Amino acid sequence: MKSRTKVVVIGGGIAGCSTLYHLVQEGWSDVVLIERDELTSGTTWHSAAQVTNFGMNQTMVGLKSHSIALYKKLRDDPDYPVGYHHGDGGIRLANTEAQMQGYRHFASMARGMGVEFEVIDAEECARRHPLISTDNLLGGLWDGEDGDIDPAQLCQALAFHARKAGAEVYRSTDVTGLTQHGDDTWTVHTDNGDIDADIVVNACGYRVNEVGAMMGVHHPVASMEHQYFVTDDIPAIAEAGHRMPLLRCPISDYYSRQEKDGLLVGFYEQDCKTWGMDGISPAFSNDLCPDDLDRVMDVLEGAFARMPALTEVGIKRIVNGPITYTIDGAPLVGPIPGKRNAFCIIGLRAGVGEGGGHGWLLAQQIVHGEACYDTWCLDPRRFTGHANVELTALKAIEDYQNEFRFHFPHEHRPAGRPAKTTPLTPVLAAEGAEFTVVNGWERVDYFKHSPDFHPSLTFDFDETFDIVAAEVAAVQSGVGLCEVNGFNRFEITGADRHVFLDRMCCGTVTRRQGRVGLGYLLNHHGMLRSEATFANLPASDRGPDRLWYGSAAAAEYHDMDWLTAHLRDDEDVQIRSLTNDQTILVLAGPTARDVLSACARGDWSAETFPWLSVREAFIGLAPATIMAVSFSGELAYEIHVPNASLYAAYLALREAGQAHGMTLFGARSVESMRMEKGFLHWKADILTEFDPFETGLSRFVKLDKGDFVGRDALLAQKEAGPRKQLVTLHIGTDHAPAHGGASLMQGAQVVGTITSGDWGHRVGLNLTYAFVDPEMATEGTTMDLDLCGEMVKARVIAPSPYDPDFSKVRG
Repeated sequence: MKSRTKVVVIGGGIAGCSTLYHLVQEGWSDVVLIERDELTSGTTWHSAAQVTNFGMNQTMVGLKSHSIALYKKLRDDPDYPVGYHHGDGGIRLANTEAQMQGYRHFASMARGMGVEFEVIDAEECARRHPLISTDNLLGGLWDGEDGDIDPAQLCQALAFHARKAGAEVYRSTDVTGLTQHGDDTWTVHTDNGDIDADIVVNACGYRVNEVGAMMGVHHPVASMEHQYFVTDDIPAIAEAGHRMPLLRCPISDYYSRQEKDGLLVGFYEQDCKTWGMDGISPAFSNDLCPDDLDRVMDVLEGAFARMPALTEVGIKRIVNGPITYTIDGAPLVGPIPGKRNAFCIIGLRAGVGEGGGHGWLLAQQIVHGEACYDTWCLDPRRFTGHANVELTALKAIEDYQNEFRFHFPHEHRPAGRPAKTTPLTPVLAAEGAEFTVVNGWERVDYFKHSPDFHPSLTFDFDETFDIVAAEVAAVQSGVGLCEVNGFNRFEITGADRHVFLDRMCCGTVTRRQGRVGLGYLLNHHGMLRSEATFANLPASDRGPDRLWYGSAAAAEYHDMDWLTAHLRDDEDVQIRSLTNDQTILVLAGPTARDVLSACARGDWSAETFPWLSVREAFIGLAPATIMAVSFSGELAYEIHVPNASLYAAYLALREAGQAHGMTLFGARSVESMRMEKGFLHWKADILTEFDPFETGLSRFVKLDKGDFVGRDALLAQKEAGPRKQLVTLHIGTDHAPAHGGASLMQGAQVVGTITSGDWGHRVGLNLTYAFVDPEMATEGTTMDLDLCGEMVKARVIAPSPYDPDFSKVRG
């Protein structure tokens, strides 16, 4: 073995082989893969190996399209061809109009990535797949690129090409330990010797946490037993003259694909079973779990009803093996939280089908620091401290039980709730709150009028429309109170804190005591990485001179890693997280100042405490840090309160608000109001694929201030001109909002992609944000929005249609 290399990839399944192959493709040949047994001896070897283009967002569609293109290339390679049945086609079935509506949205979304899906009716489903019945069937989503691949041949081919370019693969080599040194390099200890490496990659499948423990981390990955069987030959298949399309059925929780002249049929039973929760035998390799068809009999009956031919054929073999899941079902591909030079590519429940794309995106991150797509939907840092093994297992079970049922807008499934709460959670529940989930936190979505109120799952506006309208109207005309928990908050101290943040941000970081500013952090490619609020707090009995850094709730690990990675040894800067210690109460509306003045000592006038001010005070007897900032577009105050005093502050505000008719409002109202103000959401509208000029944030860029992270790349990007431009659009329908990923069309050409949308209740407009081709960004330009299959006119309007001069937030 080598004693020194640039990257060590641990694990020889599809994740590790794809990563190794793509590192070489990105130009790094001094790379090594270590496998404890033989390649594909974990989950990969028994994979059903379906390869589809279908994904829940554009990043997933893009990486799957890359997998398909790569697998076609490997299939046709004369040196090491791979068995790949490409283009058999596949159908996702549906028996409700809501599912069909969702399929029409996914077809619109995929079109922006160059992928064409087709929504077909029940009769066409049966015509394309003659083995299925149309009973209780409305139709389906057709993917003409669908197929399956030989998983062992695929991994061997990837390793072959990687070795050919200089990479090395060490089989039968067990990793026994990992040591990280002061310069953030690693020593990988194995039973065949040690290897020093700049970077390590955990690609260990169901053994992910054995290697994680060697780093002192736990990954939110759990394994589920999954069964499929292969049938004897079916005459109708042999006589069809073409290969049968793949089938995925959310009605009966099964899938099938052709296997020679029979079928491979797999099940996602409700009576499912986790695996390996209490450890995995070292001897479990190229191995399976005991067969247990009794557990899938309910699902099998549904498969029999849909495909009667299954009742007339024998079973050739049964496979029951572990597959891995994460908390939200999507893989963990990217930097390991809290570690330097450490990455993972794990939790790939559909690993073979999409693993080519996952390895491609990970290799880009390792080599270039960022991938060509925004990879937040895969980022390991999207889960924070709540992501323990118990929560992961509960969510894995739930995801398994709903394998082919996509999430609807505003759908929050019940498993693993509540993970994170505040002292106000039960209080607000008693007030009628319905909760959404933000990074595990139970956050109020809206306040329902009766306990039995349950809105429909739909891509249209649902029954909460009038509730949100009333909450917004109450804020606009008077005053409302909203809890915003989980907001990411770092306390930054030290004499060099402003110099440090000035280097991290592309704009001006205010140094004035008692003042608040908004700033944007770029990556080294000049693209947007983070959005943050900076609040300067003077020394007091609560602490020294300090700065509060606030960002999105989900950004806690992401932003901490980025900031600490750029600290210099000679800088006097300390960063401490307060994220889980404090909660925000938002007081918003034209009479917000009156309520604040009634429960907090001091002068809160616009002259003394203007917009973008911060002050320490007391709400009643509760210590609080109050900022004059607004995400709603109304006069508003963010009241940051230690959780121990949160209930006391809430009671004081409620009492003070009685004289002013203060109401409660939730996250859906905030979403509507922020759309009207032109305020953007991180990882919805603010993406690493675009720079601040393209995102409409040029007012926050100061190119003449001196050096900052990403400045040179941003200058070059500005010189080249925008590739896309973020715009505000008014869409000409009132029955449904635009949904992220939907395509904007000019004739047959895709000219833009929706990032977010909602109804603006104060302006009476259906609003959406989208990145469009620059020539489409002029006010008044019209285009067609593919809204779940319906073409709707969309017109570019000026940003911030509500109070564009910001007079209301200034009070």
